[in-house]
Amino acid sequence: MSSLVGPDEDSPIDRSGDRKPPVPEDVQDAIRTLIRWTGDDPTREGLIDTPKRVARAWKEYCLGYEEDPSYHLSRVFEEVGGYNEIVLLKDIPFQSHCEHHMAPIIGKAAIAYLPNDRVVGISKLARVLHGFARRLQVQERLTAEVADCIWEHLNPQGVAVVIEASHSCMTARGVRTPGVGMITSRMMGTFLEDQRSRKEVLSLMGYG
Repeated sequence: MSSLVGPDEDSPIDRSGDRKPPVPEDVQDAIRTLIRWTGDDPTREGLIDTPKRVARAWKEYCLGYEEDPSYHLSRVFEEVGGYNEIVLLKDIPFQSHCEHHMAPIIGKAAIAYLPNDRVVGISKLARVLHGFARRLQVQERLTAEVADCIWEHLNPQGVAVVIEASHSCMTARGVRTPGVGMITSRMMGTFLEDQRSRKEVLSLMGYG
């Protein structure tokens, strides 16, 4: 009788049926050292397979290093019926990790651009965000990277990116101040130079 349950995270086979890549022993040793240093025993039953789990989790967290986010902007559409107003995707959820403590950054982003003569599939804006977010980050750089990528590859009249996030390195350690959100923004082109355009896009994003 076959099981209805798919392979779990400890199985050498993933859910697609492909064999998972092995985790190098030195990576597992590093995680065992960290477990031991924090005060636990990496040889006890509940922690025996933890080094592999952690290593594979971090490989997934950092998938952005294996892709070029600009690829998602390579297919554009020029037949837009003369549309020349703001294109906005907001409340895009994302997860990242801060490069200082490797702690989670959890937030949402609003991405807008004012097209010249081309637009891109709306889901591609989220893919660009996720491509950069799945790396060790600081929020300021993440905001700039997303905006710069869209500016360079879509050649729009303007780009606006606003990111709002909670940082576990602040909420769960250190100053331990939960409920605090950080907001960063980057404006380019007409959204930087024209106050009315800037006000309009921020209002559409919900920050007006």
